[in-house]
Amino acid sequence: MRSIDDTFRRKYGDKVEVISSKFFTETNDKYMIKYEKKFSDHVRLYNRIPPIGYLGSFANHLFGVKLSTFGCMRLLSPIACKRSIKHMKELGPDVVFSTHWASNYYAEKQKENKPYTIMYCPDARLNKLFEYRCDLSMISMPYGYYKALREKRYNINNIKLVPFLIRNEAFEISKDKKEMRRTLGLPENNFTVLFAEGGYGIGKMAKITKLLLKRHVPLTVITVCGTNTKLYEKLKALKSTDEITYLPLGFADNMLQLQAASDVFCGKSGNILAESTFFGNLSIVTHFANMIERNIADHYINTVGCAIKEFSPKKTADLICGFAQDESKLEPYRKAAEAYHNNFGAEEAADLIWEFIKEKYPGIE
Repeated sequence: MRSIDDTFRRKYGDKVEVISSKFFTETNDKYMIKYEKKFSDHVRLYNRIPPIGYLGSFANHLFGVKLSTFGCMRLLSPIACKRSIKHMKELGPDVVFSTHWASNYYAEKQKENKPYTIMYCPDARLNKLFEYRCDLSMISMPYGYYKALREKRYNINNIKLVPFLIRNEAFEISKDKKEMRRTLGLPENNFTVLFAEGGYGIGKMAKITKLLLKRHVPLTVITVCGTNTKLYEKLKALKSTDEITYLPLGFADNMLQLQAASDVFCGKSGNILAESTFFGNLSIVTHFANMIERNIADHYINTVGCAIKEFSPKKTADLICGFAQDESKLEPYRKAAEAYHNNFGAEEAADLIWEFIKEKYPGIE
């Protein structure tokens, strides 16, 4: 969201008023804040118990767009829904751009002065909640785009394939791995592997790290635990062999730099795979919590060709050591990631939004 916000402001902020809304928290409404928290609680639950995540994905497809949206928005928290629709009215936008289906829903439910709506789906395919009505949809992964075009409600005018909206800071970071390692105070010549399991640190990272730290292979192992303080304390206590440089971290606000310094990313599926790909790295996917994450992994494994799925902690540790001992094995994955490099950035999406606005409001130049 910050990527498109910054880019659109830079290019067109002198022509229209741009409001960046922290939608659920800016009014301090306890019901809206609690509803936003439910999103993250559900993600944690899906990662702890993946069958629940798959069941949720299946239920969305089974019940379809209207029933799934009604359940998530109206039944799950009716007071939050009512107050969120009211807050959207208070903001009074002419156009709403969102990267999540909830705020799009509130915009579409405006009874008076309904804004035009644009929704960007960061996933590989549109799930039923992202298929709720909007004036223009955007998606970054070809399979999801062409799959949507096979449905009646989409055509080449109301859904667009755009590059992935990676954070703009990524373009400012050096892709020279040795330079980035010097910047971060890491050994320049060590094969470097970065572990992360999303913001909540739920996955197989601890098991793989324990196995890896026993190996006698020159490695730098970086583990990012996010907000999972228990996992951080657990990993911080681990000892490594003399050949391994070990850096356990809690919440890291320099993930892009860590990706740029690494040779391999290892962790659960999600849009963090985009960052790994941007910096030309192989991703080893060790876990996915639902169909959304499985589809994202499928994109990078089978379409881009820069990722591997390996759910066994021991085999994952073996893979990493094998790549460290013979880096030539990484070349096909690196080349695939580099070939995909032009499919990142918010410029094209920002231009499309501007063209959309000019079409809907012809007096704007």
